[in-house]
Amino acid sequence: MTNNFLTTIKSLKLIEGCKAAQLYALSSVGASASTSGSGDAAGGSGRPQPQPPPPPKTVSMRSGSLYYPHAAPSTSGAFAPEHHLPCGLPVADALEPALDACLRPVDHVGALAASYRRVSAAAAGGGDDDLCDSYLEQHALFQSVGDARLLRRALRAARVHADDPHRRAVLAAWLRYERREDELDPAPPPLAPCTATTPLLECPRAALFATASAGVDPVCPCRRPPPPPATPPPHRLRRNASEMSEEEEPETNDLWFVIGEEEVACERSCIAALSKPLNTLLYGGFAEAHRDRIDFSRDGITPRGMRAVAAYSRHGRVDDFPPDIISQLLAFANKFCCDGLKAACDNKLAAMVRGVDDAHSLVDVGLEEASHLLVASCLQAFLRELPKSLTNPDIARLLCSPEGRERLDIAGNASFALYYFLSHVAMEQDMKSNTTVMLLERLNECAELPWQKQLALHQLGCVMLERGEFEDAQEWFEAAVAEGHVYSLAGEARAKYKRGHKYAAYKLMNSVVGDYDEPAGWMYQERSLYCVGKEKLADLQSATELDPTMTFPYKYRACALLEEDNAASAIAEISKVIGFKMATDCLELRAWFYLAMEEYELAVQDVRAILTLDPTYMMFHGRMHGEQLIELLRGQVQQWDMADCWMQLYDRWSAVDDIGSLAVVQQMLAREPGNGSLRFRQSLLLLRLNCQKAAMRSLRYARNSSLHEHERLVYEGWILYDSGHRDEALAKAEQSISLQRSFEAFFLKAYALGDSSMDTESSLSVVQLLEHANSCASDNLRKGQLTFFIRRTTTWEASTWTATCWTRPPSATASR
Repeated sequence: MTNNFLTTIKSLKLIEGCKAAQLYALSSVGASASTSGSGDAAGGSGRPQPQPPPPPKTVSMRSGSLYYPHAAPSTSGAFAPEHHLPCGLPVADALEPALDACLRPVDHVGALAASYRRVSAAAAGGGDDDLCDSYLEQHALFQSVGDARLLRRALRAARVHADDPHRRAVLAAWLRYERREDELDPAPPPLAPCTATTPLLECPRAALFATASAGVDPVCPCRRPPPPPATPPPHRLRRNASEMSEEEEPETNDLWFVIGEEEVACERSCIAALSKPLNTLLYGGFAEAHRDRIDFSRDGITPRGMRAVAAYSRHGRVDDFPPDIISQLLAFANKFCCDGLKAACDNKLAAMVRGVDDAHSLVDVGLEEASHLLVASCLQAFLRELPKSLTNPDIARLLCSPEGRERLDIAGNASFALYYFLSHVAMEQDMKSNTTVMLLERLNECAELPWQKQLALHQLGCVMLERGEFEDAQEWFEAAVAEGHVYSLAGEARAKYKRGHKYAAYKLMNSVVGDYDEPAGWMYQERSLYCVGKEKLADLQSATELDPTMTFPYKYRACALLEEDNAASAIAEISKVIGFKMATDCLELRAWFYLAMEEYELAVQDVRAILTLDPTYMMFHGRMHGEQLIELLRGQVQQWDMADCWMQLYDRWSAVDDIGSLAVVQQMLAREPGNGSLRFRQSLLLLRLNCQKAAMRSLRYARNSSLHEHERLVYEGWILYDSGHRDEALAKAEQSISLQRSFEAFFLKAYALGDSSMDTESSLSVVQLLEHANSCASDNLRKGQLTFFIRRTTTWEASTWTATCWTRPPSATASR
């Protein structure tokens, strides 16, 4: 069986795929695969084989998988990579840490304190615009911390204090994007009116039409009664302009606009009341003031459009007109400075945008007429369909091109917040794409504050470095350094190293370390890239002491220990970081070590944990999916049926073996992919491991696979709760209980209620809800945790509610 496994692995030709020094292995595997067959033929002819090339100088920094060159067989005899791993063992010197594409201050605590002071000063000054920018700065600073809860809190605060429809629409769409509501099946329409459980800050109508900040006004526009009809113009002027009397006259047609062969009857005083230019035209010193018929054939309006103008001038409403007529009214209002008519048309057309198709047909009208609200409404439709909308060429041209930004700017809809969101989405999808580069260039054009310029320039440098455009990357990093971003010096050093200037890179980072009395951990880590031997290890040790959360030092030391044939110490070293940070590359490295030691059970366990975190993860130089590796190792590991899996899950869950529990649940889901209960349990484990993004994905899978409405409501409630919306989660729980009493619905209600109130009365209500939950059917693991909860809540009341780490960690609790 082992021979069959090795034969299958060798058939993948992983060795040949690793022999060439490539910068982007993922993008070049297709080309290398076509040439690997000739190398095999040469090997069979008896000719001497060339030695493997040395480790490449450039390695992908942001790939989902580790990229190591093929290692020469070990001479010590402890490991023989050609026999156990055809792709060889990982090589320490080929490792390279990812360069963070975010703001990373030298003194993070000091930077956050300064940001807090700016927020306080802006709040004291009463300026919502400054407050919104300050909270966006906090969001940028929290990126390097990696806490999704803090990031959401900063976004919510920015949305609350956004003072114009454009930024409200952008930030509401961003909050919705973070919940990935579009991945629900069926997905709710992106611009549908909100319901009782829709977060107010994400409501599309509240973003555009709220009369006050959503943080102050709790009434959503979707739930307000319709506004009263607009009143007609307050007065009509008499024909005698010298008297300028405000006496009302009966509704009579005393003016006709000639358009082509048609005449449109109007009332002069009503038309004149629309704007000062029209009043001057009809009552001033122009010839038209003395004519009953005025030729409008060349003024760009049709007879139907002019009749609509006449109707609006009398009644002050545009509700009954179709979109094409309202578009003509908008053009007429712009031409003759009719502010009231323009506002009415802008509002009406913005309300007509109910999806991407409507937005696509109306956005050009809004841009041509500089209609702020209409363009904001169209942008909102595009943003709520991200990332799919970026694949539309017309939308991408508008959002990414310099000309598109200029058109948006004229309409008052180009902002740093817009391109901050767009570039964030683009970098998540494909960091090396042209779309990402163009959006970052627009972000840089919109940057005004120092932190905004630092962020845009640094991210441009990171993207260019990833694309292999090292000279451009160095220029962008230097520009970011000139704006005051010290961490960009690390990027500048990387770019110099990639261009062959290793000593210049070392000299630069050495000066950075020497310039600070209290250097940051990343400074030592970056300098270690250009050192060798004991000096490199000493820098890595200093980096770990200053910042234990960085994974690269652990990975390098583990690979170095493996090269010294000390596998047990290598696994112990990489397990240190896995113990507090579930990183896929670290798990892959440990699985690689286990495979080298022929510990297939442990290797498969880590691979299953990797697939839980990232179902699309590719291992071994991006050449093999994790599921494929598990299938190849099927004969080397013990196979369990579902009963065995439940026993294993009970043992590992009780022993707080989270990685082992994740692996068992993943194995069970391979047999029952539509089991929503297992998906929900998977989300609990992931939250306990502080892997919130993966946990939210598991909750969405649970919701989509559920066959019952009351279960779907519970899972939707947990999604809302984990994204910071307690009240909406509580409403979902109550809806579910009204359909059917269940353990999870009562538990959700108890958890949301206990986390929102800390008094004794709430504590008693929580205990009562937990007892109701205990009376419902559930498995022993969940009920065991519930008994633990009841005992602790009864003993310490609500003050200890957040200490309930057995089900959901404190980091996963929502906060406003």
